[in-house]
Amino acid sequence: MKTWRNAALAATAAAVALGLTACGQEQGGDRLGGQSVGAAAPAGAGQNGSGYGAGYGDGYGSAAGAAAEKPPTSQPGQLSVWDSPELGKVLTDGEGRTLYRFDKDSTNPPKSACEGDCAKAWPVVEAAGARPPAGVDPSLLGAVTRPDGVKQLTVDGWPMYRYAKDAKPGDAKGQGVGGTWYAAAPDGKKAAQGAGSGQGADVGAGSGDGESEDKGGGDGEATAALPGLSVRKDPKLGEIVVDGRGMTVYRFQKDSAWPMKTACTGACLEKWPVVAPVDKNDTEGISTKGYVTFNRPDGKKQQTIDCWPLYTFAGDKKPGDTNGQGVGGTWYAVSPDGKLVGAPK
Repeated sequence: MKTWRNAALAATAAAVALGLTACGQEQGGDRLGGQSVGAAAPAGAGQNGSGYGAGYGDGYGSAAGAAAEKPPTSQPGQLSVWDSPELGKVLTDGEGRTLYRFDKDSTNPPKSACEGDCAKAWPVVEAAGARPPAGVDPSLLGAVTRPDGVKQLTVDGWPMYRYAKDAKPGDAKGQGVGGTWYAAAPDGKKAAQGAGSGQGADVGAGSGDGESEDKGGGDGEATAALPGLSVRKDPKLGEIVVDGRGMTVYRFQKDSAWPMKTACTGACLEKWPVVAPVDKNDTEGISTKGYVTFNRPDGKKQQTIDCWPLYTFAGDKKPGDTNGQGVGGTWYAVSPDGKLVGAPK
């Protein structure tokens, strides 16, 4: 019996080691999207695949069963702006996750009214490391010290939060929750105000838990039903990988898969945001060979296919855009098996 058990354990260990060394790295972290490679998860990552515990609900968020002594927080990194067809320009964190503001907060002086269970459903965005998006006045960014000592990011005085039910970049399920929570615009105002579609303030307002259907794409396509990563047939490029918003996914020729390294850092990430980890079960039509999470030197987690880091392009404004194709002779769309599409041989 012991001999059989030892053999099984040895086989399991060998399989794990093979998956980790396939990308030229030797140590693994938590499992998220595939096999995570590198350092441990950053602060704020939850114990389930969605990031912060998808069990929280109403306007304040009833966090039944949550036993953490301190509510989760989120690291902002390089802030970006997402051009939402429903909400207009929406402020996001370095992973492309929507940032929110709370009507019951105050700005003069800045003060948060979201504590306890509320802060479990609406994780606080910390101020440390926050960098403004291109074209946004840095003086708009500030901080407020919460009762627990955490310094929370403010934009034009409004404290910033994420929403526990937003599972991936492009989600805005917190919009209109309780009639008090709204996605934030780059200047700290409500993103719903002045949105081009005229739907803004109504998105999600009819659902107490924010489970509204997110529509995406200037071409009228619905992207809410898209998996985290899937395949789209482009009329010029053929089959290419797209993210959960239907946006084209790219690779950078200066990156390396063996060993896994990135050559896109700093200002590069403002134009080429990383694709955040996507659970392997939330994909369709793509290869899962080398489907691992890359722990970047800057602390971000990045999804890979065949060990190649994946990005989107800030110049793509709607699903179907491929404006990043061939940029600099080094950026190309990605095929379902992780290869470059249209790159010179």
